[in-house]
Amino acid sequence: MASSTEHRTLAPDVSLREVWAWSMYDFANSGYTTVVITAVFSAYFVAGVAGKAEWATFAWTAALSLSYAAIVVSGPLVGAWADAHAAKKRLLLASTVGCVAFTALLWFAAPGAVALALALLIASNFFYGTGENLIAAFLPELADSRAMGRVSGWGWSFGYLGGIVSLGASLAYITWAQKLGRPASDYVPASMLITAALFALASVPTFLYLRERALPQPLPVAGAARAAWARVNETLRHAHQYRDLRRFLLCTVFYQAGIAAVIALAAIYAQEEMKFTTQQTITLILVVNFTAAAGAFAFGYLQDAIGHVRAVALTLVGWIVMIAIAGTATGAPAFWLAANIAGLCMGSSQAAGRAVVGVLSPPARLAEFFGLWGLAVKTASIFGPLTYGLVTWIFAGNHRLGIFAVGSYFVIGLVLLAGIDVERGRKAALLG
Repeated sequence: MASSTEHRTLAPDVSLREVWAWSMYDFANSGYTTVVITAVFSAYFVAGVAGKAEWATFAWTAALSLSYAAIVVSGPLVGAWADAHAAKKRLLLASTVGCVAFTALLWFAAPGAVALALALLIASNFFYGTGENLIAAFLPELADSRAMGRVSGWGWSFGYLGGIVSLGASLAYITWAQKLGRPASDYVPASMLITAALFALASVPTFLYLRERALPQPLPVAGAARAAWARVNETLRHAHQYRDLRRFLLCTVFYQAGIAAVIALAAIYAQEEMKFTTQQTITLILVVNFTAAAGAFAFGYLQDAIGHVRAVALTLVGWIVMIAIAGTATGAPAFWLAANIAGLCMGSSQAAGRAVVGVLSPPARLAEFFGLWGLAVKTASIFGPLTYGLVTWIFAGNHRLGIFAVGSYFVIGLVLLAGIDVERGRKAALLG
C-alpha cells in the first residue's frame, strides 16, 4: 500500500515502481550522451577519425547541429501526433530502437571514415533527442506541480548514475584493451557496442511499467502531418495566453546553448587545451557524473522549497562561475574544480528546467508543449556547440576563446529569466 509520503509526492494513481521505471529511461539514455557525445567518441573523432585536422572540431559541432535541427523540425510534429493518438510510449519505443541501433553501428567508424562517423552521429543523436522529448512529457502525469521539481530531480539523478555505469564499463574495457596494446581504433568502437547494449537493457523497465495515461486528442484537420502542424500553428498563434512559458522557452534557448556546448566539447577541451589523456578525461567525467547526480537529486527538493525561477537563476550563476574558472585554468586542479561545478549545475539546471515546463504547460497538450520545450533545447544545441566550433576554427584552435564565447549565453539566459511569474503562468496553463 502506498505511503502518505508517496501520495504527497505523486499523482493519486502513480506508484513508486512506475516513477522508478520512468527514471530508468534517464538512466538508460544517459549512457549515450556520456560516452558518445561527451567523454569518448567526441575526442576520438577529432584525434582518431579526423586525424586532428583543423576543421575536426567544427565538423563535430556541425554534425551535432544538423541532428538537432532535424529534431527542431520534427519535434512539434511528433509531440502533436503523440497527443492526437495517445502514443507517447509507442513513439518512445521507436526512438529507443533507432538510437540503440545507430550507436552500435558506430563500431564501423574507423580512422578516415569521417563521412560514415558523422552520418551515424547525426542519426543516433536524432533518435536520442526525440526520445528525450517524449520521456519528459510523462512527468506531469506522474506528479503534481508541487512535486514536479522533486520527481524531475529523481530522473536526472538516475540519469547521471546511468552515465556512470556506461562510462565505467567503457573505461574498464578500454583499460583492459590498452594493457594488451590495442589502439584506440579498436577499443573506442567496442565501447559503442557496450553503450548500445546497456541503453537497450536499462530501458526495459520503462516499457514494462510506465503507463500511457493520456487520452487521444482528435485533430481537426484531415491528414496526420497537416493536422499536427495545424495544431502547432494554433498553439503558436495563441502563445500570448502562455507568455511566461514563452519567455522561459526563450531563456531556455540561451542557457541550454551553453550547456550543450559544455556537453559536446568537454572531452575535446580537456584533450586539446588541458592535455588530458583518455583515461584522465574519462576519470574526470566519471567523478563529474557523481557530482551531477547528487546535484540533480538534492536540487529537486531545493527548487520545490525556494521556487522554480529562483532555482534556475541560482544554477545560471553557477554556470557563469564555472566558465570563468575553466577559461582561465592553467593546471589540472582548477579544471577539476570547474568541471565539478559544471556537474552540480548541470544536474540541477536540467531538473529545474524540465519541471518549469511541466508547471506552465496545459495539461491536455503536454506532449505538444514538451515538444516546444524540446524545440527550444534543440535550437540551443544547434548554435551552442557550433559557436564553439566556429570560434576554434576561425581563431586557430583557441579553445579558451571558444569557452568564453559560449559562456555569454548563460549571462543572456539569466537576464531573460527576470519577469517570469510561475503562478500567473500556471493559471494560464490550466485555463488553456
